[in-house]
Amino acid sequence: MKLSEVKNNEEVVITKVLGHGSFRKRINEMGFIKGKTVKVIKSAPFNGPSEYKILNYNISLRKSEAELIEVIPMKEFKQKEEVPFEGVIDRNINQTNSFEKGKEINIALVGNPNCGKTTLYNYISGAKEKVGNYSGVTVDIKKTSFWQNGYKLNFYDLPGTYSLTAYSTEEIYVRKFIYEQIPDIVINVIDASNLERNLFLTTQLIDMDLRVVVALNMFDEVLKQKTKLDHESIARLLGIPFIPTVSSKGKGINALLSKVIEVYEGNDKITRHIHINYGKDLESSISKIRAKIKENKPITDKISSRFMAIKLLEKDKHIIELLSGYTNFDEIKATTEKEIRGIESLENEDSESVITDAKYGFISGALKETMKLKPAPKTRSEKIDQVLTHHLWGFPLFVFMLFIVFFATFKIGAYPMRWIDSGVSALGDLLSKILHDGMFKDLLIDGIISGTGSVLVFLPNILILFFFISLLEGSGYMARAAFIMDKIMHRFGLHGRSFIPLIMGFGCNVPAILATRTLRNKGDRILTMLIIPFMSCSARLPVYILIISAFFKKYQALILIGIYLFGILIAFMTSQILNKTIFRNKETPFVMELPVYRMPTLRNILYHMWDKTHHYLKKIASVILIGVIIIWFLEYFPRETEKSKNYQIQIVQVEIGKNLAESEKDLKIAQLQQEMNADRLTNSYLGRLGKIIEPAMKPLGFDWKMSISLLAGLPAKEIIISTMGVLYQADSDNSINLQNKLKAETFQSGKKAGQKIFNTPSVLAFLIFVLIYFPCIGVIATIKNESGHWGWAFFTVVYTTALAWLAGMVVYQIGMLII
Repeated sequence: MKLSEVKNNEEVVITKVLGHGSFRKRINEMGFIKGKTVKVIKSAPFNGPSEYKILNYNISLRKSEAELIEVIPMKEFKQKEEVPFEGVIDRNINQTNSFEKGKEINIALVGNPNCGKTTLYNYISGAKEKVGNYSGVTVDIKKTSFWQNGYKLNFYDLPGTYSLTAYSTEEIYVRKFIYEQIPDIVINVIDASNLERNLFLTTQLIDMDLRVVVALNMFDEVLKQKTKLDHESIARLLGIPFIPTVSSKGKGINALLSKVIEVYEGNDKITRHIHINYGKDLESSISKIRAKIKENKPITDKISSRFMAIKLLEKDKHIIELLSGYTNFDEIKATTEKEIRGIESLENEDSESVITDAKYGFISGALKETMKLKPAPKTRSEKIDQVLTHHLWGFPLFVFMLFIVFFATFKIGAYPMRWIDSGVSALGDLLSKILHDGMFKDLLIDGIISGTGSVLVFLPNILILFFFISLLEGSGYMARAAFIMDKIMHRFGLHGRSFIPLIMGFGCNVPAILATRTLRNKGDRILTMLIIPFMSCSARLPVYILIISAFFKKYQALILIGIYLFGILIAFMTSQILNKTIFRNKETPFVMELPVYRMPTLRNILYHMWDKTHHYLKKIASVILIGVIIIWFLEYFPRETEKSKNYQIQIVQVEIGKNLAESEKDLKIAQLQQEMNADRLTNSYLGRLGKIIEPAMKPLGFDWKMSISLLAGLPAKEIIISTMGVLYQADSDNSINLQNKLKAETFQSGKKAGQKIFNTPSVLAFLIFVLIYFPCIGVIATIKNESGHWGWAFFTVVYTTALAWLAGMVVYQIGMLII
């Protein structure tokens, strides 16, 4: 029967894995091989993917993928002879370096996703890299250096990967780094509570003939499970030192670093070069292919000939490309094809699966000799998932969590927001009294303080939002969110994994686009990149809060959620359109690990929050400040208009007039000054530019000030608020805040003269335009870099802006008919 037919809580044994290509390769490497036991946990909401337990970890598969795995009930399974544990083949190579050792050690950190690799990197380096409990947090190579015991240690944090197969972007990154940079030592970070799956990558590192030190991470969980692991024996067996560590608490790190130096110096007694013995038949085939490869030396100086031979048997396209330039490539190819035919006829199985089976057979045999497992009761994560990913209330709980995030962002953030706002106003008032009237005073108070201060007040909201995002990422719930949402995502042509970058987009679109590298299919990656800009990043949040707080006194949190949900709806509709046209026929399997729940450390959460806060403050001090000064300059000049002298004459006439009381004079003069400022602003360089684009924005209910604010937001969306801070607070009355200014703003001429500019339809149209239109320049540049083509970046600019105009126009016109 098929795995898709098995009921919840039933255990079955795999008899055959069907399918082909990338799905079969990945599913094999993750442990779905003949003879392994699988337990069905449950299905996701909306009859989505199902959760399975294999090799002591949980993984999700869609029904279509589960149908490709044949199984039989446990009671029908007859234990067959396992792949024999052949042990290892020792190589008599002196570990002492033949060259004079330098004082600089290049160390690559390699490990499966969720093994704690980046946490270890952060601890040893003091770095503040993002840490999340799901696949694909590290999407690029990070480097840090420090001195230890007289050596300069250069650490490279490589992307998390399950194997060294040229299957995904991160695997290619890791593999190319290793054979191009040739690190002195590889630290293989392993989740100690899940050795059988993690050691698969270790066997490939051994095949590459690298000097490896294993960081047996999360060792505290092994102790809690009361598992007996003789890590010294397995170290001796593999010729690799195993150092127990708990990277989140810094335990074992010093021992790990000392061992790295000891291995580098050639003084470690355990380290030795070995070959894993894959059995007589495979070893014979490997030897024949190696002999052909070694006839040419250049590439084997960087890449192990044994590793290449094994990869050729696995039909690895990347290795085939690397060898295609060899003079004897035809001989290598012919030998490989002959050996593959022999293996497949002998084993009646695909050669890739035969090698995977051999690796897992070796791992299973090694662990039987060195580890004793106790029957595992239901884990804490499985108990939590009974509630959080339940097929009925899992989705409502997810929506409720999102509501809590936005409600807290809005309500809790309102208090410190008011404090900062008061501080900015007090600073402006103080400088207004101290400084003499003039251009510098106007620039400092009406430009820099008013503009940047209007953005700075929203810092608490950004902090709160990133606190919750960090908490969800670090705990492992993000992977569950992808599990819950896969069915919905799949209906719109998206992969379940796309949900994680999309959620990250609520924080910042740039790292979210980088996170699409975890998607295996190029079409999935580009499609996800194109819809991420519809996820309301934190830069848009201050604009939403400003407008919603000013014009909607009730249901503010619901309106804010509505804006976010509308963005998601636009993203899904766009995805559906693109999937039916540009990205047809790109079906990708949904194979994703569901990591155990872990409480993220306060240190990592604070690091993540500080990183975003620093980025936000840096933007205020650079891009936004420059934008504010430019906007202020365009608004400030020219100082005189054709009507200025008339207004000045009228003001003088009121001052010397005797028919009005002093209070009436002050009121009349204030009115004339306001009219003069309005006239000057309209005829300023900024006003003239606004008048040029105003006709295009009129169908949306926007005046020239709103249009200029949107135009100014192209470099960074926060500049929209700072521009409004300059445009709507140009008079001397600093006690009236920006929100009140917006509510009081009226049309100065035309048929609508005297009417409020900001009414409900125009406010909604403005919010929707901000949500959809041109993402910031950083996003466009990132899309270009990640897609490798300017075309997709240009498409994003045109499509988002045109769609924003159309959506805003429809909302405003319909709103005016209804209201």
